[in-house]
Amino acid sequence: MTQRVELATVRDHLAVDGLVTEYAVAVDDGDWQAWRGLFTPDGRADYRSAGGIEGDAGAVAGWLAESLRGFPVRQHLIVNRRVRFGVWEQDTGDTAEVQADYVSPLGRAGQDGASAEPDLVSGGRCAFAVLRTDDGWRLSGVVVREKWRRAPDRRAAPMIN
Repeated sequence: MTQRVELATVRDHLAVDGLVTEYAVAVDDGDWQAWRGLFTPDGRADYRSAGGIEGDAGAVAGWLAESLRGFPVRQHLIVNRRVRFGVWEQDTGDTAEVQADYVSPLGRAGQDGASAEPDLVSGGRCAFAVLRTDDGWRLSGVVVREKWRRAPDRRAAPMIN
């Protein structure tokens, strides 16, 4: 592999990784226009394992906006990202798949708008299908596979150090 090819591969890896980060930030910020802009025109998302819907990115963005309205405090942590390029048949270096684990604490606003303990925490794995377009790397599909969910017990005694 030449240095030029290696550099292009590193740049693509960073761009795809950045796309996944933008996905999480858009959800946390509730910026559904930005979230939708991360997808190809025919991009789809599947949140059925988390009690949601599967459909085109616009419809899913609407569902997310409504579902997360009651949880203004969000912080999606997407970790253990595994990026694989050229995973589709007859690929020319313009596709990638990312598998990444997530932890997602969601909370209602605390008193006076201050942050509060999470009201719901879930975790699982996301599968991102990514396509190089004229506008850069975009998501053609996202599948969320929730593995666990818990609501913290508000009656538990506070931790003492």
